[in-house]
Amino acid sequence: MVINLEEKIRSIKDFPKKGVIFRDITPLLQDARSFREAIKIIAEHYKDRKIDYVVAPESRGFILGAALAYEMKIGFIPVRKPGKLPYEVERVSYSLEYGEDAVEIHKDAIKKGNKVLVFDDVIATGGTAKATCELVEKLGGKIVGVCFLIELTELKGKEKLAGYEVFSIIKY
Repeated sequence: MVINLEEKIRSIKDFPKKGVIFRDITPLLQDARSFREAIKIIAEHYKDRKIDYVVAPESRGFILGAALAYEMKIGFIPVRKPGKLPYEVERVSYSLEYGEDAVEIHKDAIKKGNKVLVFDDVIATGGTAKATCELVEKLGGKIVGVCFLIELTELKGKEKLAGYEVFSIIKY
């Protein structure tokens, strides 16, 4: 039986602010078959790429990214907001609609030439994903692909990732 993963995404109007439709992945995570299917689809897509690590930003990226790394039998590397990692870090700042944000990774997490799959649950504007790619490349890693469970196409975040292979399972 084929699972329709899109049916497991809950749409919440006007969250976190009026005019926004929030795509809630928690029903998909709660359904074991759907969760497993999403991970299997992504793992299958990248199975022959000889990837060393899945790198994912907090917080929902951790949930699916760690499961994906486990399925692919490779390591997982977290990317965090500033001040959350205990060791020496590399940082990249990026612009938001109103202001700036930053992400960090441990300086020793990736060695030159390591092949990396960047994963996050959703791509909206692409800022977090682009900054995560920049962190990986600062450490000498090679981006094999940038992957998402959900792509919000109207926000054109994929354009910010020009030059990278981008793969999404569900598109809105």
